[in-house]
Amino acid sequence: MIQVENLVKHYANVKAVDGVSFAVGPGEIFGLLGPNGAGKTTTIRTLMDILKPDSGSIKLMGKPVSEASKARIGYLPEERGLYKNFRLLECLAYLGALKGMPRKEAARRASALLERVDLGGYARRRVKELSKGMTQKAQFLAAIVHDPDLLILDEPFQGLDPVNTELLKTILLEEQARGKTVILSTHDMNQVEEMCQRILLINHGKVVLYGPLDEIKAQYAEHAVVVECDALPEGLAGVRQVEPRNHGQVLLLEPLTSPQAILRQLVEAGVTVRRFEVATPPLEQIFIRVVEGVQ
Repeated sequence: MIQVENLVKHYANVKAVDGVSFAVGPGEIFGLLGPNGAGKTTTIRTLMDILKPDSGSIKLMGKPVSEASKARIGYLPEERGLYKNFRLLECLAYLGALKGMPRKEAARRASALLERVDLGGYARRRVKELSKGMTQKAQFLAAIVHDPDLLILDEPFQGLDPVNTELLKTILLEEQARGKTVILSTHDMNQVEEMCQRILLINHGKVVLYGPLDEIKAQYAEHAVVVECDALPEGLAGVRQVEPRNHGQVLLLEPLTSPQAILRQLVEAGVTVRRFEVATPPLEQIFIRVVEGVQ
């Protein structure tokens, strides 16, 4: 769906994006991550053809960026903005029509989407009369109303309560199941871990992490296991340290000790094990380690 090669973009003397390359495959949810000022938004704006790159190449759906390819993208920008004096249904139908959808079809789809996110009763309200959370949901609908093949979403869950966050996540997963591709840019690492198959982390305009999320987490994993049981036996061979973590314990292992050897000892000791897994650090911890290491 997206192929970016050696993307470079300057603002005066600042190189906001410095040789960034990545690809996004059909039907995946791809995390675009980075600290504030890292170059995420600039990268997104070049994908959308809002900004022209100084060098490098971008292909959308296998071809150079064109009006036809841009019409197949749904974009939720960093700066929110709907026509405040429009009535909500009218606004969404108009935005769908701008992307090439027949006006009546756009109105039908907008109406159905409003019902889906519990805004059906506000269809005739003006946008300026909506609460912040309602406006955020409406902005999300504006990105998907024309049934795009590619969604580029910048902080889509910002300002939403947990119930509405789950609702939008469910809709995104349904869109993925229909074959849609999603680029998700967010600072919420929990959402990234839950939804994204692969990630790109940029800092100071450069790529610092890129690839499948499970492989990246395995790369930064300690040689340790997480165990949750009633009572951990003392003197387990190959365990150099035990640390408490939430409802379980982390067993730091000696270099030549395998997780399977620890599990075997627990089973032989008759311990009832409720949870046993190789310990991997949360993505937020990896994010901090990598970003602080680059600075």
